[in-house]
Amino acid sequence: MTAAALVLYVVALVVLFGVRSWIQLRRTGSTGFVGISGTPAEAGWWGGVLFAAAMVLGLAGPVLAVADVVTADPPIAVQIVGLVLALAGFAATLAAQTGMGASWRIGVDSADRTELVTGGVFAHVRNPIFTGMAAAQAGVVLMVPTWVSVLALAALVAAVQLQVRAVEEPYLRSVHGGAYDAYAARAGRFLPGIGRLPATQGAQR
Repeated sequence: MTAAALVLYVVALVVLFGVRSWIQLRRTGSTGFVGISGTPAEAGWWGGVLFAAAMVLGLAGPVLAVADVVTADPPIAVQIVGLVLALAGFAATLAAQTGMGASWRIGVDSADRTELVTGGVFAHVRNPIFTGMAAAQAGVVLMVPTWVSVLALAALVAAVQLQVRAVEEPYLRSVHGGAYDAYAARAGRFLPGIGRLPATQGAQR
């Protein structure tokens, strides 16, 4: 199952980042990669660094397990649950990326003025891509329960929280103003109904 986890992770990286960026380039003239912005004194910079670290560690976990550098031998039932969760998470991530259309980005460019996407799954969850990625990594942890994979999940969760709260929400509010406040008041941050921002308190939450 460790080999399956490695293959799944590599395919997911290629599809979710490589293929998706190629499609974005064909459609918009931009790959959608903005990169890490800010300085180490800013939360957004750490969010970007932690996200990159999570991707590297997420790949390293299965690689080290396949190479027998670390041990990962959970019960088969746990591995199967992990496989299903990882597949569902990666599929949800891809579906959410597709749903964003031309507005899809990795990182935030303050000069960008993209459309606010509020349809489909985004009507209920503001950040379904991150939710799908976290679910997928949790599945990988169940398939390959090593300290490396667990560290990857922890880094991803921390990165997502910093990126969303410190970078993306302030950016979207500055670009879309009241429209974003109204949207954030009805859609959860990562899960339906959880993390909604009352419009009157949006700037303070």
